[in-house]
Amino acid sequence: MDMKDIMLKITGSQFEGDKPQDRMEFVTEGKMYEGEEGSTCLEYDESEFSGFPGCKTSLTLKGDYVKMQRKGENLQEGTVMEFQSGKRFTSKYDTPFGIMDMEILTDKVDNTLDETGNGHVNIDYHVSLDGAVEGRNELRIEVTAPAAEETAN
Repeated sequence: MDMKDIMLKITGSQFEGDKPQDRMEFVTEGKMYEGEEGSTCLEYDESEFSGFPGCKTSLTLKGDYVKMQRKGENLQEGTVMEFQSGKRFTSKYDTPFGIMDMEILTDKVDNTLDETGNGHVNIDYHVSLDGAVEGRNELRIEVTAPAAEETAN
């Protein structure tokens, strides 16, 4: 698979109980290409809106496994987050304000993305930063690829 232009609509929600409290949504252009071992990679630039201007985020997708990497000029080390249904991962969360220990427990990953560049990735997870329970989060990434005839003009 060559590098393909895609559009991503990214919605992040933080929950308090069953009610979404804090919601962030943005739409951006990105790239999709084939990664190692049959994985699919998505790449996009973060915006002022996401709180990480000047950063690039890449997602590696394989079945119900998602690895998110964020790198940028405002970050010392960058952040790696891994999600897989029923699994727990620990890593460092790098922000412009400093680095924190992060633990992620993923409830569910739903990945319908196909090789045409259309579909979605939904991640339902709990995160804890520096040992404090932050609660439940949901990340929804809708991916669409422009139709071939649109890009031919």
